[in-house]
Amino acid sequence: MARTIKISSSVFGSLLMLPAAGIVGGFIFLPVIQSVYYSFFTFKLTRKKLPLIWNNFDNYRQVWETGRLQNAFSITFQFMLMVVAAVFILGLILALLLNRGRTNERLTRSLGLLPWGTPTVITALLWSWMFQGEYGFINFLLLRLGLIAKPISYLVNPSTALAAVAVAAVWRQLPFMFIMLLAGMQGIPGEMYEAAYIDGANRLQTFVHITLPFLRNVIRASILVTIITNFKQFPLFWTMTGGGPMNKTETLAILTYKNAFVNLDFGVGAAVAAAWMVVLVIFSLVYSRMVREAEY
Repeated sequence: MARTIKISSSVFGSLLMLPAAGIVGGFIFLPVIQSVYYSFFTFKLTRKKLPLIWNNFDNYRQVWETGRLQNAFSITFQFMLMVVAAVFILGLILALLLNRGRTNERLTRSLGLLPWGTPTVITALLWSWMFQGEYGFINFLLLRLGLIAKPISYLVNPSTALAAVAVAAVWRQLPFMFIMLLAGMQGIPGEMYEAAYIDGANRLQTFVHITLPFLRNVIRASILVTIITNFKQFPLFWTMTGGGPMNKTETLAILTYKNAFVNLDFGVGAAVAAAWMVVLVIFSLVYSRMVREAEY
C-alpha cells in the first residue's frame, strides 16, 4: 500500500525554488565570489607559469596609486547622473503628453520603442557616425543653423566626448522610462482627477498631489534600474570612444576590461571589478533608504 507523504507548503515552495536558486548561484554568485578571490592574487596571463600568488591588497594599491580608479569612479558617476536626470525628465514629459489619449497614441508608442529595441552596439555605431567630425549629421545641422563656426570632433575632444556618449545613452534608454511612467499614469483612477477638478485644482496641482504620489513606486524602480544600467555601461563607451580621449570616458567597466583583457592582468581587473561592485551595492542601498525615508 502506497504511503502518502505530506509536505508543508513552505517546504514545497522551497523545493520549487531550488532549480532557480541553483542557476542564480552558479551563474551569478559563483563568478562574483571568484572575481573577489582573484583580486587578492597576482594573476597575469603574460607570465609563462600561471600559479596564483597571494599579494594581499597590492592589486588594489596599484590601481589606486595610478589614479585611474578615482578617475573611473568620477567619470562613471558623472555619466550616470547626466543620463538618469535627462532620461527621467524627458521620459516624464513624453509620458504626460502621451497620456492625453490621442488617436495616434499607439503609433507614437510603437515608434518610441524603436531605440529601446535597437542593439546597444548598433546604437553606438549610429551615434558615432552622427557625431563624426567631417561628415556627421550633428555638425551638418549645427553649421546650417549657424550655431557653430566649424565642425567639432565630438568623440575625440576631451571636453565633449562624455556628453556625446551620454546623448546616445539617453536616446537608447528613454523609451524604457517613458513607457514605465506612462503605464503608471494609466493606472491612476480617473475619479481622482475628476474630484480634484471639481474642487478647483489646476493641472499643476493635480500633477503634484495626484500624479507624482501615485507614480512614486514606479519612479523609484525605474530610476534604480536606470542607475544600475548606466553604472555598468560598457558597449557604448567601448564602441564609441574606447575609453579615450585622454581617459576622459574611461569608466569602471572600461577600466576593468582594459586591465583584464587588454593588459591580461586578471588580478588588477578583478580588483577594479570588486571595488566597483561594492560601491554599486552601497549606492543602491543608500538610494533605497533615502527613497523609503522620503515616503514617510
